[in-house]
Order: sequence, then structure tokens, then C-alpha cells
Amino acid sequence: MNREPVTGRDAAEQDFFLPDLCRTRAVLALILITELLVLVEVLADSGPRGLDWDYLAISSLFVQWIMLSSTALLCLLRNWLSRRPLPQVVFVCLLLVSGVTLSFSLVSRWMVLPLPWNAFWFNLELWPLIRNLVIGIIITGMVLRYLYVQHELHRQQKAELRARLQSLQSRIRPHFLFNSMNSIASLIAVDPDKAEQAVVDLSELFRASLQQGNSEVTIRRELDLCRQYLRIEKLRLGKRLQVDWHMDGVPGDLPIPLLTLQPLLENAIHHGIQPLTQGGTVTVSGEYRGGLLSLRVSNPMPAGGGGASGGNRIALANTEDRLQALYGSSAKMIRVKEHQLYMVVLSYPCSPIKKEAT
Repeated sequence: MNREPVTGRDAAEQDFFLPDLCRTRAVLALILITELLVLVEVLADSGPRGLDWDYLAISSLFVQWIMLSSTALLCLLRNWLSRRPLPQVVFVCLLLVSGVTLSFSLVSRWMVLPLPWNAFWFNLELWPLIRNLVIGIIITGMVLRYLYVQHELHRQQKAELRARLQSLQSRIRPHFLFNSMNSIASLIAVDPDKAEQAVVDLSELFRASLQQGNSEVTIRRELDLCRQYLRIEKLRLGKRLQVDWHMDGVPGDLPIPLLTLQPLLENAIHHGIQPLTQGGTVTVSGEYRGGLLSLRVSNPMPAGGGGASGGNRIALANTEDRLQALYGSSAKMIRVKEHQLYMVVLSYPCSPIKKEAT
């Protein structure tokens, strides 16, 4: 997920099917694949006489030099290629690899036949050069096709993920909207000023809910939205609602999917605090250790049970689905009932959001 806005050249580079060949992992993967191809070719050519280790060493050296040189050139040209149409990118890649293959083929032949240039060209055999060029073009074309198909598949998966997240978040919007409107309606005749402030808080929450389903905000921003929601509920429940915050150990610039804590707080209030005549305390705590963020929301349960039921069970399930869609199987949500206490614990790996360069 992008955590910083990207536009123009950076966006084109990120949406380019050719991977960043300047990275060590990509180069090591190419070295391994190239060596496997050379091994297969040598084994197929060896026949019954067995593996020719000298031929394997020479072929590996020849092909690896071609691969590494082509990779270095594509690394330098990637930014330029990312802004070109696909046919031009394919043509340049094929031309570049063909040029490198031809150059190393000529150098290797000259090392075998160290003759003066005029005699070298006269005794040069064309078939080995043509064969190397054809093999290089075929392999390059296959690799480019594979990378393009993988890139398009990845783009399709991202589009489906965005649609899924937006669908999940669209179910959350009326969930907190209707409950908040009921609170505001009860205040209009009693305290218009507080009702007006509640409308302002609700507008901020609703504006946040209208953002893209895959939006990430900082913990600091998410807590501000939660406090606005709690102000609305505080006007309705008064002293019956108390909130105990323990978030000092959580960096404020950690990312969190927008409106993740709000459904948990709503569940705690409407199924924990509201049924209790004397009210109770909702405890919100967090911990960040080893790149893993853990958040806990707990509330007292009524004597007859409590926790998530009805619409709020859907809200909790939607929140869990959003976390797993964004962070995969490493994102967890646990529900615990013990000693008349209901607790929801969610955790997922994350790192601080980088500040946008100014």
C-alpha cells in the first residue's frame, strides 16, 4: 500500500512491469535462473558422454556476463523506459540484449582466434553468432512476456482489493451514522449548542468514512476521530461513559486503516456500557514492539452476557476483513470474554509512515 502520495515520474516507475534490476535480490534471482538454463543446455548437449564440466564453466561465464551486463544497462534505463509505450520498451530491451550478446560473442570468438582484425573478420563464422542472437532474443522475449503477465495480474488483484475494501467500508458508514444521529436528535431540544458541536464531530467522521476504503492514516489521526465519536456518545450517556487511554507507548506516526478503532469503541459502548445502569469504563491500550502493533479495546459485560451481537458483529467482522485484506494472514483479531470483561485485540505488522519530502 502506498503511504505517500506519488505522482508523475514516480507513479510511472512504480506501475512499470519491468522490475527494479538495481536491487540485489533481483540480480541474485537472475543469476540463479541463468545458471539453471545454462545447466539444462549443457546437459542436453552432453549426451551419453556425461557432463562436460569445462564446457559448463565456459558457457556459464559467457552467459552470466551477458546477463549481468544487460541487467546493468536495463537498471540504468529503467526510469526512461517506464515513460515509454510498451512496444517501444520491448523493442529497446530486445535490441539491448541483442547488442550485448553480439558484443560478447565477438569478443569470445576473438579470444579463441586471436588474429588481426582483418584476418579475424575473414575467418569469422556467422552461424554461432546468429545462434546466440536467436537464443538471446527468444529468452528475452519469454522473460518480458512473463514479467508483463505477472504485472497485469498484480494490478488486477490490487483493483479487486480496492473494490473489496470500499465495499466493506460502505457497510460501516450507516452503522455509526444512524447511532450518532439518534444521539444528536436527543440533544437538539435540550442543548442546541452541544447538538451543533455533535453535528460538527459527526461531519468529520462522515467525511473520513467517505475516503477510499484502502486509506491509511496515522494512529494520531485515528485517535482524534475516535475522540470525536466519543464526544457524541458522551453527550448521550454522560458520566455513565468513562474512557481510559493507555497509548503512550505507541508512536503517533504508525499507520492504521481509517476508522478501524471506531467500530470497536461503538461495540464496547452499545453492548457493554449502555445496558449497565451504572455505566462503566472502556479501556483503550496499545503496544508497539518488534514492528508489530497491538491494540486492545475492553469493556465490562452485562450480567446476561454481551460483546458483539447483531449489527456490531458485522462491524467487527468487517474490520477484521479489512485488516486481513491489507496486511494478509499476519493481521489478527481476537475476541476474549472473561471475568465479566469483553476484550477485542487486533494486531498487524507496520512501520512508521514516512513524512512527505518538502
